[in-house]
Amino acid sequence: MNTQHPRWTVILVPTIRKQSWLFMIGSSLFALSAIPWLSANANTQIMNLLCFVGAWFFTAAGLQQWILSGDATAPVDYAPGKMFRAEWLGAATQSVGTVLFNVSTTSALTATTVAAQKHLVWSPDAGGSVAFLVSATFIYMAYARGGRSLWWDPSQPGWWSTHINMIGCIAFGVSAVGAFIRPDGSTADADLATWGTFIGAICFFLASWIALPGLPWNRAAALQSAQVTR
Repeated sequence: MNTQHPRWTVILVPTIRKQSWLFMIGSSLFALSAIPWLSANANTQIMNLLCFVGAWFFTAAGLQQWILSGDATAPVDYAPGKMFRAEWLGAATQSVGTVLFNVSTTSALTATTVAAQKHLVWSPDAGGSVAFLVSATFIYMAYARGGRSLWWDPSQPGWWSTHINMIGCIAFGVSAVGAFIRPDGSTADADLATWGTFIGAICFFLASWIALPGLPWNRAAALQSAQVTR
């Protein structure tokens, strides 16, 4: 039986490297759309288009992370004999958030009424931000369950990426609060929304960059882990 596949099918294979690069590209586009001294004077549609494209990179990265997170459940020695894995829940919740950002950024390109901006742009944006916060909490749980310290463990790249990711999720949540649509169509705090998006995007970029395989700290962590498991 021939098990060879065309070379192009390698793009369909999920990897940590692809996941990280997709998040980094998406984060770069979000950050570019929210540079405080640029976005205030730039064309709104161009900024919205950057977020629209960036959200699709987020969705592709989130899907890869979900697939790579492994089984949804793990066996336990108490009823009912299995439990959800925090790592899987974190990835699944984050994927839901990325889809909500897709809805929000797509609607932002065409929304012309206050009702559309509130229900099709702001609401899914707020929902996506909440999903990201929930996801970051599950990722904290997954990291701690691995026997590692959440409080102080700077020698571990996962410690940095986990905390930076949480800061990014909080910043996106703050951005959603600032972007709330008032009855007259204005935003509650445009500066807060802009800075929250910019800081959150930078944090997501850094968290993904830290996780890139092949970087010195990740090679050292992998070697240390291999020595421990021998």
